[in-house]
Amino acid sequence: MAATYAPARYIDLHALHPVPASLLNRGEDDEPKTMLLGGAVRGMVSSQAWKRPIRLQLEEELDEHAARTRKLPLQVADALREDGWPDELAAFAGAQVVRSASQDGLKTEPKQGGITSSILLLAEDILPELIELCQEHRTPLEQAHAEQEAAAATEKTGKGRKSAPKVPAVLPTRTVAALIRRRTATINLFGRMLAELPGAHVDGAVQIAHAFTVHPSDPQPDYFTAVEDWPKPNEAGSAHLQTGFFTNGIFYRYATVNLTELIRNLNGDHKQALHLLGLFTEAFIQVMPGAKKTSTAPHTLPHLIHYVVRDRRPVSYAAAFEQPVQHARHGGYTLPAVQALSQHADAVNRLLGKRRRLAHGYTTIQPEPIDHLGSHHASFEDLTDALTAAAAAPSASRAGA
Repeated sequence: MAATYAPARYIDLHALHPVPASLLNRGEDDEPKTMLLGGAVRGMVSSQAWKRPIRLQLEEELDEHAARTRKLPLQVADALREDGWPDELAAFAGAQVVRSASQDGLKTEPKQGGITSSILLLAEDILPELIELCQEHRTPLEQAHAEQEAAAATEKTGKGRKSAPKVPAVLPTRTVAALIRRRTATINLFGRMLAELPGAHVDGAVQIAHAFTVHPSDPQPDYFTAVEDWPKPNEAGSAHLQTGFFTNGIFYRYATVNLTELIRNLNGDHKQALHLLGLFTEAFIQVMPGAKKTSTAPHTLPHLIHYVVRDRRPVSYAAAFEQPVQHARHGGYTLPAVQALSQHADAVNRLLGKRRRLAHGYTTIQPEPIDHLGSHHASFEDLTDALTAAAAAPSASRAGA
């Protein structure tokens, strides 16, 4: 019998992650993102900057890809042109894909080539099926396109209506809508916002917070030059001069997975939900944003990973670092950061009690044990296995149900 969970089962993931000089996430001024917390400027990496590479890693692992795009009509049209369709008919068919998705169709931007007004998150494998659907309905598409062209010509001569009638849906709405609503594993994990199409919206089961340094960290200037390899005789200098900026420090990272919501998104598939939880945990630990990686190579591992399995609600430990961590006597923020996290975890455990905390544990590079973080695990793999096993356990209040 499948396990029975509380109204919400959350798995909190906390990381203390040392990052050297890097530019993982930049703002509109092309400098590292920062935030003001506790009266101090902190280095920051937005949740989106970490979420996207995690999503792409999971899709690669599962060989199940999704596409975030506004160009679905254009992609369909291009594919049909490659199959020999006339340009105008291919464009009409591509537009019909989004027109036929619902009674009124998805909104588009005619002045931008007919892209959708909203960003769609789609399973990539629907594209060949949409193309095949257009091929099957080529004759009615040709007829509807001819009627539209005739109506436009009549309007142009002034003999018809001042505005052309709305183009009716030609492709089967139920089929098109089902394809656009199709989900991948990452859609079930991270959710999808699409209010225009009933049943397409998916509540995300994963929440990821902005990462920030636990200590003050102003952007640091980096003056650099690019040497001209083919200078003229007696010419000195560089081909390019610029001052870039980077940041570094110990980042606090936090994410939480609502296992109950994930199971709901998966139509009750507990086994798949736990599998995805394990994969997400591995990706959260190991994936790094790729910005400026060729010139900074910031490929570090977290110093500490801590998990808590909770019923009812998640708990971030960001408040542990509202007061900036002070470096140790002989330098370094890592050990003071670990101590601050441990003390905050102890305070949270005391306030909330143990009734809703089903399990907790940690793994770390440092050899010394850490108080208040639960069971010690020797490796990231051991931690992931223990975490998923704890998450699979039924609630204590319902264990006998």
